[in-house]
Amino acid sequence: MRRSLAIIGSLTIAAAAVACSTDSDGDAASAAAVSIENCGQTVAVEQAPQRVVSLNQGSTEILLSLGLADRMVGTATWTDPVKPDLAQANESVPRLADNKPSLETVLATEPDFVTASFGGTLGPGGVGDRDQFERLGVGTYLSPTDCVGRAATSVNADGARSEPLTMDLIYQEIRELAQIFDVSDRGEELISSLQQRYSAAAITGTDDNTSLVYWFADTQTPYMAGCCGSSGVISDAVGAKNIYADTTDEWPQVSWESVADRNPTAIVLADLSRRSELLLDEPTNHLDIAHQLDVLALVADLPVTSYVALHDLNLAARYCDRLLVMRSGRVVSFGPPAEVLTTELIADVYGVQTRILTDDGELTVVYKRSLGAGTRPEAGASRQPATTSHTAT
Repeated sequence: MRRSLAIIGSLTIAAAAVACSTDSDGDAASAAAVSIENCGQTVAVEQAPQRVVSLNQGSTEILLSLGLADRMVGTATWTDPVKPDLAQANESVPRLADNKPSLETVLATEPDFVTASFGGTLGPGGVGDRDQFERLGVGTYLSPTDCVGRAATSVNADGARSEPLTMDLIYQEIRELAQIFDVSDRGEELISSLQQRYSAAAITGTDDNTSLVYWFADTQTPYMAGCCGSSGVISDAVGAKNIYADTTDEWPQVSWESVADRNPTAIVLADLSRRSELLLDEPTNHLDIAHQLDVLALVADLPVTSYVALHDLNLAARYCDRLLVMRSGRVVSFGPPAEVLTTELIADVYGVQTRILTDDGELTVVYKRSLGAGTRPEAGASRQPATTSHTAT
C-alpha cells in the first residue's frame, strides 16, 4: 500500500458504535405506552415493537447496538460493510434488499414497526410514506437528523440546513428508539460510550489555519460538503475549518477552480466502499503538485479497482499497477508501467524525445524535446490521454 492522505474522514456520522448487552431491560410485551413527537408526527406505541424493519444502515446499526436483533425481521439500503462488532448479530437478520425494497417486500415480513435514517427512504418516492404504514397499523420512526434543522424536506440528507447537525441529534435518535423498544438503559449506555469515543477522538488546541474540503462525488463539477452536516461535526471535533462553511447546502456542487482559490490544507475523500470499481477522469486537474500526489495516493489505497484517465505519465507510473495507452481511439500498449513507458512508445504516441530513469524501483520520464509536428497524430485525430488502472491488493 502506498502512503495515504494525512486526514481522512467519513462523511457519514455512524451513530451505532458498540454492541450492548443483550440482557433485557424489561418485559417488552408489558411495557408502558410511549408517545414521541418525531419529524412532525406523533409516534405512539402501546407496547414495545416485536417485528421491526429498518430501511437504512444507520438505523439498522443503532438497533443492533441496542441488542434488538431478535426483534428485527428485515434490513435494507446498505452502503457499507456492517461494523465488525455487529456482524454476528446482523447475520441473524434477513436482508430484504441491498438498496430500497418494495413496499410489498417490507409488508411480507408482517412488521409492526419501521425505522429509517432518511426521508427519501421513508417518505414520498421511497419505500412508502409514513401515512401509508400508519393506515396499515405499522408504526414508523424517522431519524431526527434528517428533519430537525432542515430548510426543506430532505431526500437522503440532501438540501439545505437551517441549523447545524449536532451529535445531540444522534443521541436523541438513540434515546428515542431505546424508549420505543423499552431498552432505555441500553440506550444510555450506548450514548455514554459514544460520548467517550467522541471526547477521545476530539483534538483541542490545534492550528486554526488548518482547512479541509470534503469531496463526496463527481470529478468534473464535484459535490463538496457545506457547513452544516456531518462535515461540520468532524471539523469541530478536529479543530479545523471547512472551506465551504459559508454555504448551508448539504452538498453544494462547485468547480475545481473554486477549490483551488480557497486552497484547503487537505482533501477529505468520501469512501463509497460499496462500489467495487471507481472511474476518475483527470482527478488531479487544477490541483497543485502536493494535492495531486495526495489525491492519487489516497485513490491507490482504496479497496477498489480504480480506472483513472491521466495526461501526466509520471503520475501514472508512480501510482498505477497497469497502464493502457491509446492513440486515435486505439490501444497502443497495455501492461506494467516499466513495460509500457518506453522511449520508443512515448516518441511514437506523443512525438516527444525522452529519457527514462529508474530510482529505487520508481520510474521517471524526463522530457527532452518535441520531435516535430510530423510525428504527432494526424489533424483531426483524437489523441487520448494515458489511461491507467489501479487494482487494489
